[in-house]
Amino acid sequence: MERLAAMTGEDTTDNPIDVLIVGAGLSGIGAAAHLRTRFPRKKIVLLESRSTLGGTWDLFRYPGVRSDSDMYTLGYRALPWRRPRSIVDGASILQYLREVAERSGVAQSIRYGCKVVSLSWSSARCEWRVTVRHTDTDHAETLRARFVQLCTGYYDYDQGYRPSFDGEADFRGKVVHPQFWPRDLDYSGQRIVVIGSGATAVTLVPALCERAASVTMLQRSPSYVANQPGVDPLAALLSKFLPAKLVYPLVRWKCILMSALFYRIARWRPMEFRKRLLQLAAAELPPGYDVEKHFGPQYAPWDQRLCAVPDGDLFREIRHGRAHVVTDAIDRFVPEGIRLRSGDILPADLIVTATGLKVQPLGAVHIDVDGRAVKLAETMVYRGAMLSGVPNMIHTFGYTNASWTLRADLINAYLGRLLNYMDRHRYDSVVAERDASVGEMPFIDFNSGYVLRALSDLPKQGDRFPWRIHQNYLRDLGVTRFSRLTDPALQFARRAS
Repeated sequence: MERLAAMTGEDTTDNPIDVLIVGAGLSGIGAAAHLRTRFPRKKIVLLESRSTLGGTWDLFRYPGVRSDSDMYTLGYRALPWRRPRSIVDGASILQYLREVAERSGVAQSIRYGCKVVSLSWSSARCEWRVTVRHTDTDHAETLRARFVQLCTGYYDYDQGYRPSFDGEADFRGKVVHPQFWPRDLDYSGQRIVVIGSGATAVTLVPALCERAASVTMLQRSPSYVANQPGVDPLAALLSKFLPAKLVYPLVRWKCILMSALFYRIARWRPMEFRKRLLQLAAAELPPGYDVEKHFGPQYAPWDQRLCAVPDGDLFREIRHGRAHVVTDAIDRFVPEGIRLRSGDILPADLIVTATGLKVQPLGAVHIDVDGRAVKLAETMVYRGAMLSGVPNMIHTFGYTNASWTLRADLINAYLGRLLNYMDRHRYDSVVAERDASVGEMPFIDFNSGYVLRALSDLPKQGDRFPWRIHQNYLRDLGVTRFSRLTDPALQFARRAS
């Protein structure tokens, strides 16, 4: 405890943390900035297991790493993005997060090298006992917190999804997973095969083309890919005669509304939407290119996340002959590359396994309530943020069909309302209790491989509000800001003493 007192400048034995935030990535920094502004007198502490902030945007270092969400919605509403490009690389996003942390004062609240191992709730004390392991010394200590917000993301930082392939030991070249890209890897003049067809693969391929001799994207099945302008056209137009503080909200709302509209159309008329996506792709590819084979998935649009390529960079590299797409299954690795089921061999000096993420719910933190271990698969998510039967805890999980931060910001706003309500009425705890009549549904309505592999370990959502997670920002905005907190599903309580 002495170490924590030195870190925070306070006696934690007598002064438990008001809100403990786990994770200093995009969600955690936004949460801390919101709470510090709304509750300047509360003690907010942010624990980060790594040695620096940024989460995803510090971890991934592969060539071309970027977001396919525009920064007008991926950035925080309260701390607007002001730069010309709306689709930017990972380094720019990381720099933005650092600036936000400094400007908001969050940087002073972050404790690095602190990995949360377990959370144990005491109903008698109405507080969490938090076991933290310091990654530099392996020393463990226990903190106390009144409320916990988990901003841990949804995937394992220590390992990605990496299927094994027959004959890997025979391959003479190097095999790399994008999550662990070596800093000193020189692939200049090499023949590269990227295994995968998701967002990571379509990002890597055009970036690798700048230095490689050839780049081939090898996919078992295709994904939908769409061109997205790197600089927002409306922002470029409005910036000529309006100040930035007016341009930002107009462009932000345009992005929100257009994204929602396209999603609704895709789900309402999937075949027509699919046809249009393939027409747009064909217009950017060489004449006679087999668009249906290489960019025409069998699933409907938005059954999996649509891959956006800024300024059509992937299509451009294919058009110029620097990148190639092969749709086939892998038979085995061979010394000179990969042999396909068709019998063809793809020669390679470097193979990149862009095969996906390994989902890790809630950062693999062990949670118990009054000594009873919480099994995530047996819980249901209330308003997309609280786990049934788990008091004083918020879990931040963003949108799957829009910018992650849009939903993260709404969850922060809801937590602010909840804490304010509890302060006014002098409540010490709040818990969402399931209604047995509410039917169960999968937590994530996606059929991406990384989701399907993890569904059995994830919480459930319900078949109706407030247990249903609607992928609709406009609906969630109204519910978050104006709905009553006195929901029968919420149980508020005070300490017995």
